[in-house]
Amino acid sequence: MSSDAVTAKQGRESPVVAMPLWRPVRGGNAFEITVSRLAQAIKLGLVAEGERLPAERELAEKLQVSRVTLREAIRALREAGYLESRRGRTGGTFVVSRAGTPPVAGRSRPGRKSTAPVAAVTPLARRGTAADLAREMGDTLHDALDFRRVVEPGAAGLGASRALAAADRQHLVACLTDSRGRDPATRRVADSRLHLAIAGASGSPSLAAAVADVQLTLDRLLAAIPVIKRNLDHSDAQHTRIVDAILAGDPAAARSLMEEHCDGTAELLLGLLT
Repeated sequence: MSSDAVTAKQGRESPVVAMPLWRPVRGGNAFEITVSRLAQAIKLGLVAEGERLPAERELAEKLQVSRVTLREAIRALREAGYLESRRGRTGGTFVVSRAGTPPVAGRSRPGRKSTAPVAAVTPLARRGTAADLAREMGDTLHDALDFRRVVEPGAAGLGASRALAAADRQHLVACLTDSRGRDPATRRVADSRLHLAIAGASGSPSLAAAVADVQLTLDRLLAAIPVIKRNLDHSDAQHTRIVDAILAGDPAAARSLMEEHCDGTAELLLGLLT
């Protein structure tokens, strides 16, 4: 990669729009929720390693939190190993790790007792085998798979029923293209980005947020299962048909195809992990 390409990559800023996790923070724990939203966006690859977070003013406005709260949340994630701040003309706050490093126990917002921040920024452990992770999740796994089968087909069907703007259509196609890569270092992130793009096409922030939550729940399991070429080929074909149905404005087909895709993933996970 040329030095110009590296500079361009390092200077690329994640967009504020179309991000299901960049929705207004509600509730009394604004700091904790903001930390969690940023951490989820990083873990799901919505802001990839090497990318810059959106401008502080825009992100605070989108999340509807004060810039002081946003800065404190960014500092917590910087200390946890997810983010890095750089100075200069091409500076800003950049993602340096999807996994981060364990935060120091007891660290919290200045002047407050330690509550959710540590849990919010602690990365999901990747210890043991995939089967160990499934046993650790217990009933949560089945609940997540059932929930996914409801919300993701619903989001796909709703997206197909809308008159999508040209930018939304282009974003779907771009995410579909990226998802076909076979590099294990980027495949899982690209897959999540496609599913989140489909959810975003629904036009429902609540649906998009629900899909982001379930993707995060299943992320470490999907990353831990063995890579099977035939399964990747099948998944790519299903993704293509789903996106084609959305772009063609066929809600019934989009919903049905996404149900089939979710069922296939659930069967694979349960067959390999239980």
